[in-house]
Amino acid sequence: MGFVTHEKFLSKDFFITYTWLLGGCFVFALGAVLFAEPYGFAPGGTYGLSMVFHHLWGWRTELAALCMDIPLLLLGIYFLGGKFGVKTIVCTFAIPAFMWLIHRYYGFDALIEPGISDRMLLKEQLLSSVFGGIIYGIGIGMIFKSRATSGGSDIIAMILNKYSHISLGQLVIIVDSIITLTTVAAFGDWRLPMYSWIIVFIEGKVIDLILDGASVHKTLMIVTEKVDAVKTVIINDIGRGATLLPAVGLYKGEERSMIYTILTRREAMVLRHRIAEIDPKAFVNVIDSKEILGHGFKSLQADS
Repeated sequence: MGFVTHEKFLSKDFFITYTWLLGGCFVFALGAVLFAEPYGFAPGGTYGLSMVFHHLWGWRTELAALCMDIPLLLLGIYFLGGKFGVKTIVCTFAIPAFMWLIHRYYGFDALIEPGISDRMLLKEQLLSSVFGGIIYGIGIGMIFKSRATSGGSDIIAMILNKYSHISLGQLVIIVDSIITLTTVAAFGDWRLPMYSWIIVFIEGKVIDLILDGASVHKTLMIVTEKVDAVKTVIINDIGRGATLLPAVGLYKGEERSMIYTILTRREAMVLRHRIAEIDPKAFVNVIDSKEILGHGFKSLQADS
């Protein structure tokens, strides 16, 4: 993967990176043991598939996953070259090691039979899928934050991506969705993949939150005849900068100026109300911006 990097051994960045990596592996293992494995969920990846094997044949989840991850890692290196780096190898062995430790001291929870139509069971399954998605997302987000990949089914998606025209994101979803469907074949219960999809959905949102932060900025493009008045509000009242872009209206061919600025949610709301007072006929386009790099926002070197 393009974001895999190499840190200088025993440097400050090395310790920070591997703290994120090993912490993420532990949190991922915790989510698997506490929230996914006991209920027969298979939230994608080799660990989801190994949980099905555990409930069908009694195989240890971490060993089954490791037996799948090592050949996939070798296949990835063969087809894609050395793109994974040491961190992916560490992750491949760290997650099963943490799962083994948690199983040793916490134990295996017995599978709750999916056919039981008990209201409390349904509440427990739903609650576990929600919290499982949160814990999984934190774990994978921390691993991604260390600029590593967890390997597993991601490698399958990366290999397919190299030889097809399907995007990597779509392939990851396809591969994980197929894995979640194995619970139907194993247990004959359509609710299980639905719970697994809840985990996958929440996990993706939490990963974005870990990587991008909770603050979603707003990009505003403003076309108004009262440019100077709006400029004063942005610079003097709100304390932000802006860029004035030349523009031409297609309908009448008139030359005009467009203000381009990026604000927080609160600042954008203030500016919208002020524009409504200054020029009710103004045109304002508001766009969500997940990540803004540069002066006044996130440093370009923050994750480099």
